[in-house]
Amino acid sequence: MADSFSEPKIAIRVAPTEAVGKSQPSAVEAQVLHLFDLLRNRLLRYLLSLSVAPADSEEIIQEAFLALFQHLQAGKPDENLHGWLFRVVHNLGLRRRRDGQRDPISSMPQENLAPDPSPNPEEELSSRQTRARLLAVIDALQEQDRRCLILRAEGLRYREIAAVLDMSLSSVSASLSRSLAKIGRVAQW
Repeated sequence: MADSFSEPKIAIRVAPTEAVGKSQPSAVEAQVLHLFDLLRNRLLRYLLSLSVAPADSEEIIQEAFLALFQHLQAGKPDENLHGWLFRVVHNLGLRRRRDGQRDPISSMPQENLAPDPSPNPEEELSSRQTRARLLAVIDALQEQDRRCLILRAEGLRYREIAAVLDMSLSSVSASLSRSLAKIGRVAQW
């Protein structure tokens, strides 16, 4: 005998793989992770050049990438994120340095700055003297010129450097020309 009363069918939904096991990163997360892998070391070197302690530099980089994630999550423009990250790191680094952090470069032993595996002691001495002269010239540059030079060495284009340092394109060009001319004179000596 068939019942006129049938039990309701219960639909069982399987949770997406994101909720069960490993979750796949969203497009924003993937983009931030890619940029982190690509730029972390370059940003760290830049912060060290600003005399920010290594531990503080790591924190600043984390803050910058968190800000990038929030920036992208909010749907803000994703144009020139390299320059955007350098600008954020630059500002955070200057703020941290202004707050009285110690100078990591002066606290490092001199031999850790420029290991030179030259087999000949005379060539090693000559190389050290040349490097010391170059570092002295770089240290003697005006702060803005030094920052332009370091950002250019990190691969930023003139337009990106201008955006990071909030200066005109012609000022960046003039600054780099002056800096490279001074370095060139020392290198030929």
